[in-house]
Amino acid sequence: MSGIPHDHYEPTTKGEKWVESRLPIIGLLYNTLMIPTPKNLNWWWIWGIVLAFCLVLQIVTGIVLVMHYTPHVDLAFASVEHIMRNVNGGHMIRYIHMNGASLFFFAVYIHIFRGLYYGSYKAPREITWIVGMIIYLLMMAAGFMGYVLPWGQMSFWGATVITGLFGAIPFIGEAIQTWLLGGPAVDNATLNRFFSLHYLVPFVIAALVVVHIWAFHTTGNNNPTGVDVRKGSKEEVKKDTLPFWPYFVIKDLVGLAIVLTIFFAIVGFMPNYLGHPDNYLEANPLSTPAHIVPEWYFLPFYAILRAFTADVWVVMGASWITGGIIDAKFFGVLAMFGAIIAMALVPWLDTSRVRSGRFRPMFKWWYALLVVDFIVLMWAGAMPAEPPYSTISLIGATYWFAYFFVILPILGVIEKPTTPPATIEEDFNAHYGKPAE
Repeated sequence: MSGIPHDHYEPTTKGEKWVESRLPIIGLLYNTLMIPTPKNLNWWWIWGIVLAFCLVLQIVTGIVLVMHYTPHVDLAFASVEHIMRNVNGGHMIRYIHMNGASLFFFAVYIHIFRGLYYGSYKAPREITWIVGMIIYLLMMAAGFMGYVLPWGQMSFWGATVITGLFGAIPFIGEAIQTWLLGGPAVDNATLNRFFSLHYLVPFVIAALVVVHIWAFHTTGNNNPTGVDVRKGSKEEVKKDTLPFWPYFVIKDLVGLAIVLTIFFAIVGFMPNYLGHPDNYLEANPLSTPAHIVPEWYFLPFYAILRAFTADVWVVMGASWITGGIIDAKFFGVLAMFGAIIAMALVPWLDTSRVRSGRFRPMFKWWYALLVVDFIVLMWAGAMPAEPPYSTISLIGATYWFAYFFVILPILGVIEKPTTPPATIEEDFNAHYGKPAE
């Protein structure tokens, strides 16, 4: 934590000095574990370790599954069934990997919304936030490509629909779509490309996670008050902080144990609850499913994609202004990616001088409505693209953009926040009592 004085590792034995002078890995681990951490972090801060665990879990189980998977349109579905039926423990490994993706996204959504509430994106943590959003986009790419690999009906048609979105881009869309597919349609080349990238992307995510952790270790960790650690002597810093080890490591491990208890209960007793039955039918290009539904973690943005139809006035206006270049399909694609970009731009859209939502009475209500809006969009994305679901999706999409581009900038001007505590120590003592002298 740059700029905050704390005790650094000093090797004592000859062996430690020899290693440290050649590869300072012990010092790096020590300084990471003993880094001063705001003492008032609550349970919303446990999801970082859940995300780290999920990443390792997905990589390890993915490597094992790859040993038995065949990326070919004639053999992929059968190879997955082989894993499920013939490989020792194969069904459990696949179920862990499959549900691990859901846990990964569940944790990342809590992580993101916690950051949105407590202002973890505000200066000086803008780069930390942007890196986190890049990780989220790569997670979405890995999740989508992984969903294609079983080569079931929903895998095939999901790939057809999503890659078809790129074809909506004016002038260059068809070329991009052909490049993605490796040909004119979803086929063997597509499956091979998605398999290769699905295997590669998690390692890119792992590298970015290191950058993400490095970034917030440099700027310091945010906390529920949004108040920075005092930049004085070591004694003052110690009043606001505790070493990451053992206090927060133990707390994180307790949280992780609770989450994994629920996770393995789902894996053991209801592993297909979040899946789609059509994906247990082998892909058939001649038979379109009645209702194509992506995985649950894509549903809010899928709802936004489908919300902007040709009869929506903003789509008609954009089409008229651009001479038909922006049609309903392309507008939906822009809206879907724009909804994610809006989250990435929030450090510059939020004009409030107060970091934490705890001290913003008006913000709390609008933020709560955003959480409800996200859940409603998720539900609407799973419904057929017809009234009233299309109307609900349009209302939800409108509020999503209004929150980031209108409400947040205005709130920063008109809202009168309450006064945050002067120090983290003051907030900690108010909640847990002043420690005995």
